[in-house]
Amino acid sequence: MTEVTDKVERAIARFERINRQIDERRGPARDAARRERARLNSGLGRTAATVAMVVGAVWLGAIIIGFIQPIGMFGFLAALVLSVAAAGVLIARGKHQAIAPRAPSTDLPNAALVEQFDSYLYRARTALPAPAQAQIDALSAILPPLKETLARIDTLDPNAQDARRLMSIHLPGLVDRYLHVPAAYRQEQDGEGKTVDERLVEGLSAARQALSDTAGQLARADVAALETQGRFIQSRYGEERIES
Repeated sequence: MTEVTDKVERAIARFERINRQIDERRGPARDAARRERARLNSGLGRTAATVAMVVGAVWLGAIIIGFIQPIGMFGFLAALVLSVAAAGVLIARGKHQAIAPRAPSTDLPNAALVEQFDSYLYRARTALPAPAQAQIDALSAILPPLKETLARIDTLDPNAQDARRLMSIHLPGLVDRYLHVPAAYRQEQDGEGKTVDERLVEGLSAARQALSDTAGQLARADVAALETQGRFIQSRYGEERIES
């Protein structure tokens, strides 16, 4: 009986794994991967430009010194070693930033903060259980329209402040605390009978709902502003006013 149960559990786990792989090829997970590739390509371009500027500055300095006093073979080798070392440090730093999940900085503009939060979710996703990954995908799906809306709003707007705190502090803190819990303890129940995995899913769900509500409030404010502007134009420049 135990052998049959084990086979059934393995079959269910395999089925769920295949479903996750299929889901990741389409929908929010695929879109999040596409956005992350675009961010990585942009980051590689910035790293390459920085390396080129630093190496160029080293050799420009060597040329200037050479006009004043010949640097000789040792000076040439020193410039070469310094160029290679600087390039290596910059490339290694860029690679580390591209791999490690990093919570958004609190001093970023609204749009940039949403971008970095999107990247954080994408990189942290694979370390989370399947139910949490589903919540991450739902969160990722609402970020593009939220970014578009927040980009037009001042960072001191109350709705923007709530969204910023959630994306830069509270939700990354939830995920990081989950990852600090050893895997062997994640299925233990707390005083309310809930596991660490269940707490994580509940927190992600609440965060998704909060961001969705914020996006809805901001969108409704835009709709109301459009309606007000339309009524003003209609009353000011409507057909009856023109005829009169």
